[in-house]
Amino acid sequence: MILEQIQTPADVKRLNNDEVRRLCQELRGFLISRVSQTGGHLASNLGVVELTVAIHRVFDTSRDRLVFDVGHQCYVHKALTGRQALFETLRQFGGLSGFPKPYESEHDAFIAGHASNSVSVALGMARARTLRHEDYSVLALIGDGAMSGGLSFEGLNNAGASGEPLIVILNDNGMSITPNVGAVANHLAKQRLKPQYLTFKRYYRRVMNSNQVGRKVYRFTHKVKQALKQSLLPCSMFENMGFNYVGPVNGHDLAGLTRAMRYARELNEPVLLHVKTVKGKGYAPAEENPDAFHGVSPFDPATGKAKKKSGENFSAVFGRTLTRLAQQDRRVCAITAA
Repeated sequence: MILEQIQTPADVKRLNNDEVRRLCQELRGFLISRVSQTGGHLASNLGVVELTVAIHRVFDTSRDRLVFDVGHQCYVHKALTGRQALFETLRQFGGLSGFPKPYESEHDAFIAGHASNSVSVALGMARARTLRHEDYSVLALIGDGAMSGGLSFEGLNNAGASGEPLIVILNDNGMSITPNVGAVANHLAKQRLKPQYLTFKRYYRRVMNSNQVGRKVYRFTHKVKQALKQSLLPCSMFENMGFNYVGPVNGHDLAGLTRAMRYARELNEPVLLHVKTVKGKGYAPAEENPDAFHGVSPFDPATGKAKKKSGENFSAVFGRTLTRLAQQDRRVCAITAA
């Protein structure tokens, strides 16, 4: 087993391409096995296996700061940072937390929650780094559901204008707990960029930056490209906010993810890396019904069925009651915080 040999992220960096692909398969089996015993957030973590492995291939989270938005997608990160043995206690009293906790590990940069606050937090960390003349990367990992929260746009607005080097990784699976709706979801669905273009951009930048003449040529052609793009093509809203937009990248192509992250790190400016993933990837019941496997109680891994039938939850009762009231009075409106 490759996973059993992983004690720190440094072990992940030493794996060859074949071994790292096997690691991803083993991580999915590990997640299904452990979460089936304790319950927890399953579908969201299955969707970020390759993404998390790629982060640990490129960055050093003991020094580089990785800020999770919400944080329920941090299980793979915890498994790769020395906490595999604790998964039997996941979300149990005194056991492994289901969210990032700095007291657990130096690899957990911030306590996360339902706030859409990761970009603002990352910007604060990046600004502190610059003021202290230190050298490390800062990343914010945010889902497209959290991206629809107003606080995330305040963070993007400030980060793009600041010019501070940081990377916002947008994990776009089209889902919050249930499928996303609204203008942001529609905008993300329209973003398209061929992977070959990203490869060419990286190669061209590296060659042109090899000498002073090349750097001057690169700056000129870059300005011409930006002018033409802005006048002839619709821009990503992230570019309009001051970010260098990279993507969308296949979130299950480990090699492509690794290249994109290295490129984003080299840019040394605000970067939005748009990653497309599948919630519940690799486990058929979760792929077919991702909202039901967002947060689960203990279940049978072979069938995906809960081991113990749960009673009706608050959301179901509230929704049914609200529907009945709305049928009686069309002025009734529902407002949800998430």
